[in-house]
Amino acid sequence: MSPVLREDALDDAAAIEAADPQDMLRAVASSGAQVRTAAAASEEAGLARLAADDRPRSVVVLGMGGSAVAGDVLAAAAGPACPVPLVTHRGYDLPAWVGAADLVVAVSCSGRTEETLSALDVAVRRGSRLLVVGAEDSPVHERARQARGLFVAAPQGRQPRASLWSLATPLVVAGHHLGLLPTGGPGLAETLEATAARLEQVADRCRPTSDAPLNPGKALAHDIAGALPMVWGTSPLGGTAAYRFACQLAENAKAPAVSGLLPEANHNQVVCFDGPYGALAAGGGPDEDLFRDRVDDTAAPLRLRLVLLRDARDHEHPQTARRAAVSRALADARGVAVSELVAEGESGYERLAELVGVTDYASVYLALLHGVDPTPVSAIEDLKQQIAR
Repeated sequence: MSPVLREDALDDAAAIEAADPQDMLRAVASSGAQVRTAAAASEEAGLARLAADDRPRSVVVLGMGGSAVAGDVLAAAAGPACPVPLVTHRGYDLPAWVGAADLVVAVSCSGRTEETLSALDVAVRRGSRLLVVGAEDSPVHERARQARGLFVAAPQGRQPRASLWSLATPLVVAGHHLGLLPTGGPGLAETLEATAARLEQVADRCRPTSDAPLNPGKALAHDIAGALPMVWGTSPLGGTAAYRFACQLAENAKAPAVSGLLPEANHNQVVCFDGPYGALAAGGGPDEDLFRDRVDDTAAPLRLRLVLLRDARDHEHPQTARRAAVSRALADARGVAVSELVAEGESGYERLAELVGVTDYASVYLALLHGVDPTPVSAIEDLKQQIAR
C-alpha cells in the first residue's frame, strides 16, 4: 500500500522547521563544515605519520550503519586503481586473514558500537596497525590509547547517519598519506576544500526556502513519494551513493528501497520491471497523479521507480553507460518512471559529495512528505535494549 502523502508539506519553510523538531535538515546542511573540521582534526592527530611506515597489505574498515559507510566512501574515493584491497567489515570478529600486515580502521561515531568493539579487540590481539575514529573518552578511544593507535575524535551531537563527512574525511586523509588515492589530480587540500564547497552548494540548492523543481532534494522526494525506489549506481562510486541513499530512506523516511550497481543489476533486479511492482502491472504509469485523493483508494499498490545515480561521463565504463541508457528505455517502455542524478566534480570524493548530498536531503524531505519525524529510530533503539538485556 502507498503511504498517505502530505501534498503541501514542502511548500512552507516554517512548516518544514516545525515538522523537523530535532533539526535533521540542519545537520545535513553542516556537511561542508564537517569536511573542513575533520580535515583539521586529522592533521592534528598526526595521520601524516602513516606515510612513514610501509604501505599495509590491506585496509580493513570496521563499522556498522552510518559509521560503516565511511569505509565505502574511502573505497569510492580511492577508485579501482587503489594499490591494496579496501574492505568494509560489518559485524563481529574479523576474517582470519587479517593480521599484523594490515591496517585496521575502526569507525564508531558513538564509540560504543558492540560489533565494532568486538572486531577491534581481535585486531588488537593480532597486532594490526590501528586507526580509530570515534567519540572521545569512549571505549573505542580507550582501545586506541591502550594499543597506541592513531585516534581522530568525531564531533558529537548529531546522529551517526548525519555525521558521514566527519567520519569519512579522516579515512580519505589517511588514504592520501598511504598513497591509496588517484595521483595526477588535485592535491589533498584542494580535494577536501572542493568537496566542502560542493556540499555547501548542494545545501544552498536544497535549502527549505527553495522550491522544487529548482530544489533537487525536494524534486527527488516528490519523484519517489508513494513509490518503491530501485536505486542503481553506474560506477562503484555511484553504487556507494545508491546504498547510502537506501539506508537514509530507511532511517530518515522509514521507507524501503532497493539498491544496486550496474552492470550487476541488469542481471537480476531489472526483471522487477515486469513484476507486481512494475507500473503497468500496478495499473499506473510515470504520469500518475501522486497526490490524488486516496481516501477511498484502499487498493493503491506500491510501484517501482528507477533512480539512476550516474558518475561523470569519463568515469563510467562505456558499456555501463550504454546499459544505463538501455535500462532507462526498458523502464520507460514498461511505464516505470525514472529519476536521474549526475555527479559533478574533479575528484571521486567531490563527485560522491554531489550524489550523497542531494539524496540525503531527499530522504529527509520524503520523511516530511509522509508526515514522519526524520530523526528518531525507535526500532533500532528497541532492538539495542532487547539485545543488551
